[in-house]
Amino acid sequence: MSLRSFQQHTPQLGARVFVDASAVVLGDVEIGDDSSVWPLTVIRGDMHRIRIGARSSIQDGSVLHITHAGPYNPAGFPLTIGDEVTVGHKVTLHGCTLGNRILVGMGAIVMDGAVVEDEVIIGAGSLVPPGKRLESGYLYVGSPAKQARPLTDKERSFFAYTAGNYVRLKDQHLAEQA
Repeated sequence: MSLRSFQQHTPQLGARVFVDASAVVLGDVEIGDDSSVWPLTVIRGDMHRIRIGARSSIQDGSVLHITHAGPYNPAGFPLTIGDEVTVGHKVTLHGCTLGNRILVGMGAIVMDGAVVEDEVIIGAGSLVPPGKRLESGYLYVGSPAKQARPLTDKERSFFAYTAGNYVRLKDQHLAEQA
């Protein structure tokens, strides 16, 4: 794995975190217990902080970045991801906030200052524009993402299932590396 320090910030990994050897994690990044970062993912906290909670999974080819502080945005936007979040393949998360128990579908993009409340599904290929808030308990799809319908009980139960599934998978990868 490539953990890289930048300007006196070194990525911090919780207990039992798996980061694939082809992933790059750099700068002011903290990843919570039992989380996983899969092949060809870039998590770049070089100009602001990135925080990823416990039991979250960042899938292959995703790009996680921040919005720096500057004259057009004095505070910038860090990137914050809660617990039991599954980020699908080739997702871009940029300076946004994701709550707990969220599924971000493959190829989705979530932009600067967007807030995704707990228990949300973002459909594959969706675009969440800057500053948009996605209300808890709904499926959002499209470009720009729009509220499609309330989540079913089965969909709500999927959050814990998929988080647990990726915890088991990353444990298998860690065991093979030992």
